Amino acid sequence: MFGQLVMVVIAALLGPALAAGRRPLLPVLVGELAAGALIGRTGFRILDPAAAPMPALYAIGFAMLMLSVGTQVDLSSAQLRQSLSRGGLALLVSLAASLLVGQAISLTLGIDHALLFGILLAGISAAVVFPCIEERALSGSAIAFLTAWVVLADGFTVLLMPLTLIGPGHLLLALAGDALIIAAGAGILWLSHRAIRHEAVSSALREGFRQSRQRGWALQLRLSILILLVLAAIAEGTGASVLVAGFVAGVVLAQLGQPERLVVQLSGVANGFFVPAFFVLLGATLDLRQLVTDPVAIALGVLLAVGSVTVHLLGAAVAGQDRRFTIGLLASAQLGLPAAAAALGLSSHALSPALAAALVFGGCLTLIPTSVASALLARGQASTHMGTGKPGPKLVD
Repeated sequence: MFGQLVMVVIAALLGPALAAGRRPLLPVLVGELAAGALIGRTGFRILDPAAAPMPALYAIGFAMLMLSVGTQVDLSSAQLRQSLSRGGLALLVSLAASLLVGQAISLTLGIDHALLFGILLAGISAAVVFPCIEERALSGSAIAFLTAWVVLADGFTVLLMPLTLIGPGHLLLALAGDALIIAAGAGILWLSHRAIRHEAVSSALREGFRQSRQRGWALQLRLSILILLVLAAIAEGTGASVLVAGFVAGVVLAQLGQPERLVVQLSGVANGFFVPAFFVLLGATLDLRQLVTDPVAIALGVLLAVGSVTVHLLGAAVAGQDRRFTIGLLASAQLGLPAAAAALGLSSHALSPALAAALVFGGCLTLIPTSVASALLARGQASTHMGTGKPGPKLVD
């Protein structure tokens, strides 16, 4: 067991190695997927993703990934609320276009997953877009609009995508499970706010957290993981998706307000081990040999990438105000959701190995326009800054 875990950790180091430097060769996630493919079913087959404890590690990493995405969704942000109307319009436009494009791809290639393709195309990978914004220090009204669009698109597609891979016989139970997860998340928020308002309980919590800081108990981290595991247990018991559970847990934590210490702790647990392990194991599970030998699967990946760019350019053109073209390109990022769909499709046998690999391949292709867009936005922001000589530049045409 430990030998296999050593290989997972070593493979996960390839992601940061390729992403290091001023001009990274590949995003971190792509490097981790590539490393997993190299030691898994595509390459040397020295890692068995089905052997214990890999499935458990895979599931926890998946949940932690979605928790990390959910923590980016701060519904209390004033700037986010101000941009929600335009973000909602962009989502509606891109969703309508996505469903049409998804149907066209399904009919063209003869693959019966039109609804899945449509939902995937409407999504935006927060795991790609938000790091781009942070790394490039992008700001302004255009970024506020993009952030609102990402939040709405992520929430909508995360809830709906798993339902496209479930048979009709399990659909109602999965819907009930999703509703129960959302209700449980709302209940946790309500109880937390009530506890904060209650003087005795609030005082006891503050004292407990004070001692935790002094004595290294990491109580807030333990409670955060408990929230995640409770919601994941609901998903497991009802047939709902762990994807939804992780995302809702992240949103709950964002609304509760995370102190900097907890952010660092969660990042260490998630990005230091579980999330990289998930992508390595996903790469090891995918059989890219079948993709290479299947022209239809290759065409699917290319069409999904082109379709994502098209529908998000349309959404930005209709709803955006500034930097429409580059914002549309940046919004076309697709990696987390296709990877999640591949993982769910393989585990439920709803997707063949070739189709699962095609989804991830298409997502990787969208990183090309995304990288170009982030560079253009950073250059435009720098030019504006130099022209005004003032900090905090706005992105304007």
